[in-house]
Amino acid sequence: MAILHRRATGGDERDEISVSPLFARPGENSVPRYRLHDESLLPETAYQVVSDELIADGSSRFNLATFVTTWMDEYAGRIYLKTADKNMIDKDEYPQTAEMESRCVHMIADLWHSPEARDTVGTSTIGSSEAAMLGGLALKRRWPSQRRAAGKPADKPNMVFGANVQVVWEKFANYFEVEPRYVPLEGDDLHMTADRMLPFLDENTIGVVPVLGSTFDGSYEPVAEICAALDDYQKKTGVDIPVHVDGASGGFIAPFVQPDLVWDFRLERVASINGSGHKFGLVYPGVGWVVWRTADCLPDELVFHVNYLGGDMPTFALNFSRPGAQVVLQYYQFLRLGREGYRRVQQTCQDVAVHVSSQIAEMGPFELISEGRELPVFAFKLKDDITRYTAYDLSRKLREFGWLVPAYSYPANREDLVVLRVVVRNGFSMDLASLFLDDLKRAVEWFDNLSGPMPKETDPAGGYKH
Repeated sequence: MAILHRRATGGDERDEISVSPLFARPGENSVPRYRLHDESLLPETAYQVVSDELIADGSSRFNLATFVTTWMDEYAGRIYLKTADKNMIDKDEYPQTAEMESRCVHMIADLWHSPEARDTVGTSTIGSSEAAMLGGLALKRRWPSQRRAAGKPADKPNMVFGANVQVVWEKFANYFEVEPRYVPLEGDDLHMTADRMLPFLDENTIGVVPVLGSTFDGSYEPVAEICAALDDYQKKTGVDIPVHVDGASGGFIAPFVQPDLVWDFRLERVASINGSGHKFGLVYPGVGWVVWRTADCLPDELVFHVNYLGGDMPTFALNFSRPGAQVVLQYYQFLRLGREGYRRVQQTCQDVAVHVSSQIAEMGPFELISEGRELPVFAFKLKDDITRYTAYDLSRKLREFGWLVPAYSYPANREDLVVLRVVVRNGFSMDLASLFLDDLKRAVEWFDNLSGPMPKETDPAGGYKH
């Protein structure tokens, strides 16, 4: 997701970055912060300036907020360096990289039980957000042709999500002029359910998007129940509404940890699925995937053919140039791990998540929202009788130990529910989990020993936007 940057008033007004005299040439005491330097620096000097700045980022291994892969093995690092210069769009110049992309698409189609895994279509993307938008675009483009064939207007498309949906779908609806219909949260129902979805459907609904792994608490929305409800809805109304599954996280968890869960192309109503290679696909940031059930689920008019880079290249993407290294890394992981390797890695993550959540539940001040038994992700809240400090206070205190644990409130109808969330990824071992639990206990003890409550804040959520 791209972030818009603007120099904020009241921020860092220093216009220069100091340069260590150990590395600088005579007279190189500083460089401009917000404009290009007039002269060139020695590469080792520029390297040191950048390296010193990055120290403030903290350790990615201690980042329990992100879903994105923060560790790969040494051989993956070697492949990354070998392929960092490859542009994924240059398929004629890099035919073997393109071949690896094709193999990955069909491996994923097979993993997600496409009935035409060898022949269906799919593509790599810059991430699961682009993949989600491509899936949504295909639904939007299929719908008007069906409406016009039936002699009906096609000017008011809508799409149905749970209110807990990731922000990419809000962006999709805004950018591509689709009315978003959000199924609100109610009580303990913290994601979309089949019965609560039904009132939001009509003949203008181009698709329903269940999420296999909510970013709020790691829970799966009931894809099979949603599809069954849509089957009944079609029988009653004649309106055929397809499903796109947002499997950004769960698409690379469920096939290995919950293989009997039916959520994918085994359900005929599922037209497309997006997944994130750089989340639980175990690849460094920069790759997502979208696959269609069968080739005819992707309208031909969305595919562009270009030849000015050499050869005919069919492409369906929001980006053009993008890194090829992560696609190669995805193929490497598929080769290296296979099904059993992925199962071991993901099962270990879930085992750690369930262990940590159970320990937190026994501490006293906390109540679990989820346990990590679907995604290896769980959320917890402070009990109602804890009034000396808030989840936001605890999140900040954990930063003092190096841990990044986000605190945030749920969406509409449950804004009162403020939680902390822990994402367990490959590399977060039982040993690291023990260190985290020890630091969490120290943080709680620090708050308990205060002589009074923490001061109230006007914008406690200002530091973290979900």
